[in-house]
Amino acid sequence: MTTPIKTSPSASPRPAARPRGGHRTYRWIRQLHLWIGAWGAIAAIVYGYTGLVMNHRMGDNAWPQGESTEAGRAMLEVPAEARTSAEDLSKWLLQSQGLDAQTIRKGAPRGAREGAPEQWNLSGGNARASWALQYKPGDATAEIKHNRQDWLAAFNRLHKAVGGGFAWVLLADSFAIAMLLLGLSGIWMWARGRTPGQLVLSVFGVSLLVLLLVLGPALA
Repeated sequence: MTTPIKTSPSASPRPAARPRGGHRTYRWIRQLHLWIGAWGAIAAIVYGYTGLVMNHRMGDNAWPQGESTEAGRAMLEVPAEARTSAEDLSKWLLQSQGLDAQTIRKGAPRGAREGAPEQWNLSGGNARASWALQYKPGDATAEIKHNRQDWLAAFNRLHKAVGGGFAWVLLADSFAIAMLLLGLSGIWMWARGRTPGQLVLSVFGVSLLVLLLVLGPALA
């Protein structure tokens, strides 16, 4: 006669643990970090490369900065109504020549001695084709010069927010904000679960120390 095997009642399954708020926040910030990185990846390459190029633009071993070729010069006869102010001159250029001045500078020419007569400098165009006009208030004529930039020089101009227009400024602003969020979210994820001591004795701590050592003499 076989003895029946006694079986213990199966334990009721435990309810699945709900993810803690910290886990949800981590996943959300991680996804935000990834999407922001994807949005700004190409911009990071462009800005990083042109930043390196411009950072080494001086000295004996300067890197090539691209070529800017003069495309032509002309003397324009300035009517009396356009001589009263730089803004009036800008309006006349737009109406008569189709040239939209994006930058207007007033004052003595750069490097001129103190007390030198004022000069108006107007410039515009895009990253590849640019123009610049110099005008001494009261003169009947003004000289305008047209330049043509190659691709490297054009990207350097865009890096400096020159020649891109309003749309480029908005796009560049979005890249800048993305880089800020990328850095903040990266620091948050790196710091999560680490003690202050571990943060100090880590890559983050070393990078912060190096940054302070470099910025100290530069800003002193």
